[in-house]
Amino acid sequence: MSLLYAWEVGGEGTPLEHAAQSLVHRRMSDRYRPHVRRLLETAGRHLAEIDAMIAHHASNWRVERLHAIDRNILRIGIAELLWFDDVPPKVAIHEALKLARRYGSPGSPRFLNGVLDAVLKAREAGS
Repeated sequence: MSLLYAWEVGGEGTPLEHAAQSLVHRRMSDRYRPHVRRLLETAGRHLAEIDAMIAHHASNWRVERLHAIDRNILRIGIAELLWFDDVPPKVAIHEALKLARRYGSPGSPRFLNGVLDAVLKAREAGS
């Protein structure tokens, strides 16, 4: 989470996949590193597509107007929902909501749940 936030605040000119390289300098259990690396690389590869989904499902909100924390939690959640077959959708949403409760505003969990649920339903409907 902090890697995405630092990447965004530091300037989006650097590809997100490069943020994965900074994992070497992060305190993190070795068992989580492969997942986090894969998550950053996947989100970076599909960033435009993910942001388009956020814009579509976050009614009346432009992606750039969302709080950076919420925007990046959505990016993580959507990446897991769409490209991580080994992560059950409900687990991806639950983990995103845990992040929202910890780092977001009081209204973040409800808002993010609505967007992620809409993305999941669209995925299940095949659209």
